[in-house]
Amino acid sequence: MSAKQGNCKNKAILLICDGLGDRPSVGGRTPLQAADTTNMDKISEEGINGLMDVISPGIVPGSDTAHLSLFGYDPHTYYPGRGVFEALGADMQLHKGEVAFRANFATVDEKMRVVDRRAGRNGSKELASVLNGLEIDGIEIALKNTTEHRCALVMKGENISKYVSDVDTHEAGSIVQECKPLKEGEAALRTAAIVNEFVRMSHELLNEHPVNEARRQKGELPANIILLRGAGSYEVVTPIKERFGFSTACVAGASLYKGVAKYLGMDIIPVEGATGKADTNLNNKAEATLQSLEDHEFVFVHVKDTDNKGHDGNFEGKRNMISRIDKELVARLKDADAYIVITGDHSTPVPLKRHSSDPVPIVIKGEGIRKDNVKKFDEISAASGGLNRIRGLDLMLTIADFIGYYKMYGT
Repeated sequence: MSAKQGNCKNKAILLICDGLGDRPSVGGRTPLQAADTTNMDKISEEGINGLMDVISPGIVPGSDTAHLSLFGYDPHTYYPGRGVFEALGADMQLHKGEVAFRANFATVDEKMRVVDRRAGRNGSKELASVLNGLEIDGIEIALKNTTEHRCALVMKGENISKYVSDVDTHEAGSIVQECKPLKEGEAALRTAAIVNEFVRMSHELLNEHPVNEARRQKGELPANIILLRGAGSYEVVTPIKERFGFSTACVAGASLYKGVAKYLGMDIIPVEGATGKADTNLNNKAEATLQSLEDHEFVFVHVKDTDNKGHDGNFEGKRNMISRIDKELVARLKDADAYIVITGDHSTPVPLKRHSSDPVPIVIKGEGIRKDNVKKFDEISAASGGLNRIRGLDLMLTIADFIGYYKMYGT
């Protein structure tokens, strides 16, 4: 696939604000409508706007499948399981046949009832080290704490399978459920048994650990168990460079998004202070993006905390994070010599405290764009824009065309 530059610019920045979309709640507005978005609004005024069903209408996207779709990889074909992305993003080694899981520190009571799935969003590298290196039935367990309560776990050994159920029920108040095989055969049965033994051991080793005793004394939730979900196995895929023809870089803090980017062959740019939390350094992310643009045609920038605030039901927190993104990140990027694309990977409405199927707003600004009449970047205003309603799978092809990397369909 060769570049056909013409008069258009040949670089692009894709800013994804995780869980950006919402539903009207406080004062009849969404957090995006209520936020101070002077710079995003300017981009909307100069660009083309619309709504995007990241996977398809009515489908509630996970962040992992959503990003695959946004990068042009149909998750129905290319999804290897969430654990693969978590492990790659945590810089853990993965080899064919190994099984990776997404893992959470959580809090359970004496009846193994889940008090908090995220242990107050407070993980611990010291606690993770207690479990890292365990061996169960000849299978070595590698565990790494990444951001807040989040961890990645890799099982290394023979005759194991990704076809096992989640332990995490996704619901506080439920009893920790048993992992079960999802496919007939010894490998899945054995893997489920190893998962159950690991979860049991995690509670046994963590519950009375001094770190958790200290938390209890301070009135904090103990991180006294590890819950596993999203089992997956590594598969080789055609990288973005080979599929679309342009070089790509990733600027992100949370391990999942770096993991998806690494899986697809993007260069991962280290950024000091990029944490994936509310304290993430957006100024450093902006600087890293602009520097990466010098030797990459496409830079993916991710901000996580908008999603966190949606899950927490925190309207003010989400609004304030969007305002920060506008002031500290978009203000620096909006005049870059590149196409600017701003969107979300899914909606996380504050009233629901979970992902939803609501489409997300999207804007594209750059040379030759068919400007529409939208003046404000939000879920309602974008609906009247010239992009109309597109799919996530349409995005990379659209960007590729704008920056001059395209392949004619037919003659």
